[in-house]
Amino acid sequence: MTGLVLLAGVIALGLVLRVPGRLILAVLAALWAAFVLAHLIFAEGHPLRGAVGGSLSGWLGLGAAAAVVLTYRAGLRWLRAHAQPLPEPAPPLQQAAAPKPGALSPEELERYARHIFLREVGGTGQRRLKAAKVLVVGAGGLGSPVLLYLAAAGVGTIGVVDDDTVSLSNLQRQVIHRTADIGRPKVASARDAMLALNPDIEVRTHPLRLTEAEAGALIADYDLILDGSDNFETRHLVNRACVAAGKPLLSGAIAQWEGQLSLFDPARGAPCLACVFPVIPAAGLAPSCAEAGVVGALPGVIGTMMASEAIKEITGAGQGLRGRLLIHDALWGESRQIVVKRRNDCPVCGARHGAPLDTPASGA
Repeated sequence: MTGLVLLAGVIALGLVLRVPGRLILAVLAALWAAFVLAHLIFAEGHPLRGAVGGSLSGWLGLGAAAAVVLTYRAGLRWLRAHAQPLPEPAPPLQQAAAPKPGALSPEELERYARHIFLREVGGTGQRRLKAAKVLVVGAGGLGSPVLLYLAAAGVGTIGVVDDDTVSLSNLQRQVIHRTADIGRPKVASARDAMLALNPDIEVRTHPLRLTEAEAGALIADYDLILDGSDNFETRHLVNRACVAAGKPLLSGAIAQWEGQLSLFDPARGAPCLACVFPVIPAAGLAPSCAEAGVVGALPGVIGTMMASEAIKEITGAGQGLRGRLLIHDALWGESRQIVVKRRNDCPVCGARHGAPLDTPASGA
């Protein structure tokens, strides 16, 4: 063990005296070579060999291990010196990428710095967010976090559809509104909150209940649709309009302690909402939040997930929820996913987007 003690002493002395690392390595290599020669030249039992300690195989093994470590470190240094930055991912939403976005101002660079630092977003992704036009149906429980986070993220144009006014019972979960907003149109209250958070965006308010006549033209003017409405009729109406316009639809729903969301997009191979939920439940079978209740934080969880998926969809980051239904159980703290597929017999998207006839129809 005398040789190991000597090597350790050389290292300690070199560090204390701040000797260059290469010189320390050179001295260590010379000592190691001398120890190996001592074992090769002198017979076993020789005093010098005993002073060195260890065995020939042990010293050779130590040298091999040191060589592997030094080679690995040299390889890392070479890779760092020759590494090229990863290319920005291409956005799946061509509508958001088509316009030539303007450069970000110094204020925007500071506001969105934490986005720009992300490799998956960067400056290119932030400019895509600025150029995007997103329509949010519903300014209630789900719409509240969606609208706030899209505004904070710098989505350039955000449309809000809702025909309701703020009531006291909304404030338990619809966090975009305040007590002073009671009686005001939800779209106006939401607009004020969004612009107070980020005055650089454009907010378009649509204080109406969607009908077949209005939905098509309205949805066609946006790149991505997020539906947080509270009734099945509106959800299916929005789905039909999105299918007709070829727009992706991020749909969320909540009830009591459970929420779900998915990205319905038959124009890009995913199912539409009617593929998974083809029938509107009869009255009483699926009670609304007003009838069955809902825990206040649940729409915050699902709505924030919707906003996150929207940011990913616009920037092209990560993997979206096309073909997957995410279900979150807040009561038991569990989340799970179900694979969903297009149906050949779907009356909404089956014929319009040419679903192959040899694919078995399937739902959730």
